[in-house]
Amino acid sequence: MAGAFLLFGSEASRAQGRLEAQYEATLAGIPVGKGSWTVDIGEEAFSASAQGGTAGLLKAFSGGSGSGASQGRIVNGIPVATSYSATTTTAKKSETIRMVLAGGTIKDSAIEPEPPVDADRIPVTDAHKKGVFDPMTGSLLRVPGNAELMSPDVCRTSAGVFDGRMRYDLKLDFKRVEMVKAERGYHGPALVCAVYFVPIAGYIPDRPVIKYLAAQRNIEIAFAPIAGTRLLVPFRMTIPTPLGQAMLEATSFVTTAAPPRVAKTQ
Repeated sequence: MAGAFLLFGSEASRAQGRLEAQYEATLAGIPVGKGSWTVDIGEEAFSASAQGGTAGLLKAFSGGSGSGASQGRIVNGIPVATSYSATTTTAKKSETIRMVLAGGTIKDSAIEPEPPVDADRIPVTDAHKKGVFDPMTGSLLRVPGNAELMSPDVCRTSAGVFDGRMRYDLKLDFKRVEMVKAERGYHGPALVCAVYFVPIAGYIPDRPVIKYLAAQRNIEIAFAPIAGTRLLVPFRMTIPTPLGQAMLEATSFVTTAAPPRVAKTQ
């Protein structure tokens, strides 16, 4: 059988990469949690998965853990999710959210076990489930065209997100470019964006945490690139709280570009 090898060009190779990251969460400088995040960007498909749990002093009072995963296709260099799931577990309960997406529309979603109906919760309509990301792909910052990865314009964007329960917008704006360094892996520039949380539906308006987050003007995320792609992912996130600054920061941020794919044709 004669065979030929086709080497996909540089455009395809630049759109492929992998991230393996470890994060630590702190509150007022005290470690409260740890987690990991893996993102695989291929030529035609992507996958992302994360897991984490409480750590340090917080674990002694309130043990908990969570995991999430998103998969989908790469369309014009952009991850478009087809499925998302997330599970959270505490000493009191465990809950799993599953969603099926198509072209930015939520086709199906479920929470197991099904939560009780709360009359105070603003209902989520079918219209709210169109033109949205799941929480995981919604946290990826896509750099269009040939724009510089650290360009201020990359921050000037917004994303509609549905997490299986709540529909909200995340609006970003440019703050600065700074150098970041993980204990292992990435050392280089990060694009720091201000983040504004805008609740739309699926939430209870009187909840203090919703009011607090919606009023915040000092939430920021520092984004770093996945090698071989035009995607930026969170390296560090900071949120002011009444108990001090909450921070999620990468301690390990190992990112590698995938080599061009070799395909065999008959």
